[in-house]
Amino acid sequence: MPKENCLIVRAAGKRLDLLRGEAARIAKGANAGWWTDRAEIGTRFCFEDSKSKELFALTCDSLGITCQDG
Repeated sequence: MPKENCLIVRAAGKRLDLLRGEAARIAKGANAGWWTDRAEIGTRFCFEDSKSKELFALTCDSLGITCQDG
């Protein structure tokens, strides 16, 4: 799977559940797909388009959750 529109986040439990919900909402709004994979440290969130990735990064920032390209 391509990883050019992916972000790795370090979150667990309810925070990870919150991020999954936000990822689903963002992707649905953009009419794009998304998925998660395990990363070495954290969870990789991937989107079919770059705009969704950017919106997800902003969401992570607003929630105080760090993310990095991955």
